Amino acid sequence: MSFPRLATLKTADAFRARIAALGIELPFDETLATAGHSPLGRPFPRTTGTVGNRFAILPMEGWDGDTDGRPSDLTRRRWRHFGISGAKLIWGGEAVAMRHDGRANPNQLLLNETTLADIASLREELVAAHQERFCRTDDLLVGLQLTHSGRFSRPNDHRRLEPRIVYRHPYLDSRFGISDDRPVLSDSEIAEIADDFVRAARLAQRAGFAFVDLKHCHSYLGHEFLSAVDRPGRYGGSLENRTRFLRDIIAGIRSEAPGLEIGVRVSAFDFRPFEPGPDGAGVPVAARQPYRYAFGADAATGLTVDLRETSELFTLLERLGIELVCTSGGSPYYNPHLLRPAAFPPSDGYQPPEDPLVGVARQIAATAWLKARHPRLTLIGSGYSYLQEWLPHVAERVVRECGADFIGIGRMVLSYPEFPADVLSGRPLLRKRLCRTFSDCTTAPRNGLLSGCFPLDPFYRDRPERTQLVEIKRKRLRS
Repeated sequence: MSFPRLATLKTADAFRARIAALGIELPFDETLATAGHSPLGRPFPRTTGTVGNRFAILPMEGWDGDTDGRPSDLTRRRWRHFGISGAKLIWGGEAVAMRHDGRANPNQLLLNETTLADIASLREELVAAHQERFCRTDDLLVGLQLTHSGRFSRPNDHRRLEPRIVYRHPYLDSRFGISDDRPVLSDSEIAEIADDFVRAARLAQRAGFAFVDLKHCHSYLGHEFLSAVDRPGRYGGSLENRTRFLRDIIAGIRSEAPGLEIGVRVSAFDFRPFEPGPDGAGVPVAARQPYRYAFGADAATGLTVDLRETSELFTLLERLGIELVCTSGGSPYYNPHLLRPAAFPPSDGYQPPEDPLVGVARQIAATAWLKARHPRLTLIGSGYSYLQEWLPHVAERVVRECGADFIGIGRMVLSYPEFPADVLSGRPLLRKRLCRTFSDCTTAPRNGLLSGCFPLDPFYRDRPERTQLVEIKRKRLRS
């Protein structure tokens, strides 16, 4: 399937016409507000202090730390870029494993007593870079995302899964080589992991982070609990049981790290797994009905958004005193077009089954629906990078209409770190640095290389890994 390149939609009329042709709703401002008047630059007051603007840097999975879990010089460069971005909310920087067996790759950051000083120095370098560029940090909010990769753990070898799962999945198990019950976590093992999340949160507080994000998205461990409808016992079946893991961690942090704020990044919806079809475009796997394993989707097919249970989760978060919630959707491993709309898939993926604008609109609409029903929550939206030149136009309207409180930026900051600052100052965007969703930042690490923007960042374009990446992609095309 082919879609018009977004860069060719050069006028508001052309952009509007494409939206209409797709039959979707995607709010946008035809003309951007002048510097100092944009809703994106409006401070966000909170009881714990004001956040200076409405841009957030989303957490991305790091692939360039040392094998002992410490950051490398490449990691430090990326975090300094977060600091100079101009965004005033740093949602985790990147996913940091809270124990070794939960690492998504052998180079993911790991938080423990041994690495504590190094993780703390990352935050310090980010804050120092922000202070140098913008002359104040009293309105900067920096948190750390804590993760256990669960089903997709690869702690010792980039190519070897060492899964820890919540339940036997009727479709994902065979797809990822799970043939028996050995990877299924017992109730006591789950309780130990919850305790380790609390321990890591205490360390994050000592490192100076204002909040921790308890990652519940993208099919990692926390997210898998939300769909554990078939698991017996304390952690499965009812929504009350499926949120017990999260509730236990929150209670532990409140007890052992008082004053540390808690956020949750959650896949507000998931779909059935997809796979390449005859023409290479993604198609949903054949599945028996009902399909009950997609949290936030209809239980009949698992292919349309149904946020009623997600709303119940958000009501629980409100009751627990959680304010910060970041929305996403789907999984990078089996339906990546949901969370990361892109024109070009990673080399091990499938061609987009829909115009990526449809995926952007789906995420924006889901977040707006939840915000309307949970106005007390502070919601950070995701999925914006594909919009490229039109990102500020859509983001302004979303914030103005209270569809989200913050606009989350992920891939865009790899190619164009100063994007938020340029938007807020009214400077013309540097079009040659806009993320065009080539997906090399995913293809490279999926093949054991560094993650970075090889097409657009000269620093990575000149590295020897780029030559390796080009050859890997060439071989995939030939095969």
